[in-house]
Amino acid sequence: MGALSLIIYLLLLIPLLKYTFIVMKANDNGQGGTFSLYSLICRHARVDTIPSQHWTDRMLTTYQSHVLDEKSVAGKTKHWLEENTYAQKLLVLLVLFGTSMLIGDGLLTPAISVLSSVGGIQVNKPQVNDDWVLALACIILVLLFSVQRFGTGKVGWFFAPAVFVWFLSIGLIGIYNIVKHDPVVLKAFLPTYIFRYFQGHAKKSWVSLGGILLSITGTEALYADVGHFTVSSVQIAFPFFVLPCLLASYVGQAAYLSKHPGDVTHAFYRSIPEPVYWPMFVVATVAAIIASQATITATFATIKQAVALGCFPRVKLVFTSSKHLGQVYIPEINWILMVLCIIITAGFRGTIQIGNAYGIAVVALMLVTTMLMILVMLLVWRTNLFFIILFATVFMAVDLVLLSSVLFKFKQGGWAPLVIGGLCLAVMFTWHYGMLKKYEVEQQNKVPVSWILGLGPCLGLVRVPGIGFIYSELAHGVPSIFSHFMTHLPAIHAVVVFVCVKYLPVNIVPEEERFLFRRIGPKEFRLYRCVARYGYRDLHKRDDKFEDNLISNLSLYIMQNCPSESTSVYDEGSVSHVVESPLLPDGQSTTGMQSIRELSSGTNSIEITSPAHTSKNTTQRVRFAIEQVESETEVEDEDVAFLQEARRAGIVHILGDVVIKAKSHSNIGKKFLIDYMYALLQRICRENSAALNIPHENLLNVGQVYFV
Repeated sequence: MGALSLIIYLLLLIPLLKYTFIVMKANDNGQGGTFSLYSLICRHARVDTIPSQHWTDRMLTTYQSHVLDEKSVAGKTKHWLEENTYAQKLLVLLVLFGTSMLIGDGLLTPAISVLSSVGGIQVNKPQVNDDWVLALACIILVLLFSVQRFGTGKVGWFFAPAVFVWFLSIGLIGIYNIVKHDPVVLKAFLPTYIFRYFQGHAKKSWVSLGGILLSITGTEALYADVGHFTVSSVQIAFPFFVLPCLLASYVGQAAYLSKHPGDVTHAFYRSIPEPVYWPMFVVATVAAIIASQATITATFATIKQAVALGCFPRVKLVFTSSKHLGQVYIPEINWILMVLCIIITAGFRGTIQIGNAYGIAVVALMLVTTMLMILVMLLVWRTNLFFIILFATVFMAVDLVLLSSVLFKFKQGGWAPLVIGGLCLAVMFTWHYGMLKKYEVEQQNKVPVSWILGLGPCLGLVRVPGIGFIYSELAHGVPSIFSHFMTHLPAIHAVVVFVCVKYLPVNIVPEEERFLFRRIGPKEFRLYRCVARYGYRDLHKRDDKFEDNLISNLSLYIMQNCPSESTSVYDEGSVSHVVESPLLPDGQSTTGMQSIRELSSGTNSIEITSPAHTSKNTTQRVRFAIEQVESETEVEDEDVAFLQEARRAGIVHILGDVVIKAKSHSNIGKKFLIDYMYALLQRICRENSAALNIPHENLLNVGQVYFV
């Protein structure tokens, strides 16, 4: 009775209260998971690890940040996080660890779900041995992973009725067992039985919490996979349909076991009435496959976010739905998951050890979510401090108690998710560390604009017809690849655009806010910078007309007669900063600014409104002076015509292939990370040109080696 009472209140506390009504609200425009929580935190405190950020990024309509009172607890916490680099690194490690546990969940859920459902055949057919059950489970797993490339959109129409039948069936069977066997078990809804459960056998009861935990598994995957649904649909379906059916099922099994205590093994199948056993076996197997599908797609969605935020090696991303951007398929990860899942299933050969491993992965991920939610409630929601303390006290205590329980099963399979998570964490940390070092060395070696201006009107080069797109990680400044290219090949295209494709800690970037342009030097140079901004749910490859969109936006920029970089924000001597308003009202959102640029053909100035990077929460207005040019319209038409002519001559994509190596005097750890692990990941990951969707026939790679 005490174990049933624990199951009931865990279902009410964790899936219902914590996830359905609290954590689900912390979605990033419908996207869930640890990286969504991290993105929310990054937008409200400058703790993000994307080094190419610029203050104009915060003007996006999807950024949704708020001004905090510096004297409040939230304001002080924000300031502490922004100033403490160790806290920022710890936060990143926490997010990466949570992601690693979710990947482990994606491995273990298919294994335990399919194996436990198929194992029920032994109840009705005891002559079927474990080897046959194992073989059947492996076949189902192979088929499950093989159909992932078709996406849930192709078979999603079948999921809803199948899951509906599953929950309705277990609910009705549960009610049948309660009425037939022992209605007294309904007393388990009294919480007093929880205290009685721990009396006399405290340690044994404590260890058993690891098994009771399995009744609430799947909640983290539901949150991570919320991009396939809507938050409101989950908040309606779970409390009014799913939860009652689950409670009826567990109470019904308890009623059956009260009369048949020897049937603990396969209690679910043994409690099914004989006439409906085989239909329920089929429904249970289908439900297990659907549950596995949910965790696999949640893993794909999380890895997609990690790739976009520079925390995972580049992989092939395939969107399986034109309507839902959250539905993504990653071929490499899919086959790796399949192989590891079969190894785990065949290696453990039973659900007990897999269940022990599963429990550790789930509770560790729950603990990470709780920690991140505390920061979200403080910085993003600005919740009353009392409720934050209440949330932290209750759910941190529950998570830590459950974690201490599952750690007792470390030797009985609990080590598996920690090994898997450790490997995933090592891969993500190495890639993130290498990307940061790579950006730092590019930043240190960038070419100053003054050097470009000193080259003269023709840049000292032969200008050939066409447009050259020079890609780099730098959002501002001229990349060193340009000087490297000029040194070895003193010719450049008639129009040169330095392109930086970067991902921001936002869900999506609206198409009309995708590109930012800046002219470098005088008009005669025809040098431009373009920053193409994406959210972690966006995919660069989905822009089938990326070149056309970039050129058309660049033409619009030229027609608006925008200033060159020599008279822009990067040259502080020619910029006047005017603080126009004292303090924004507390909590006022910076979202929804009409535009970064306020332009009109009859004016000679551009105004950019932005938050000031000072200790005071002020609004900064930057004004750029534009030099009056005789016959301005004719010159603009001339420049646009020249651009279109160069476009017809062709576009060449020049990509810097930067290789970093550790300096000779670096310590052993750094040499191992950079020269071996990061170098290996670079060799086996997807090429940068493929990730950027650059056509190979127009690609020119320029190699560079830097020592860090």
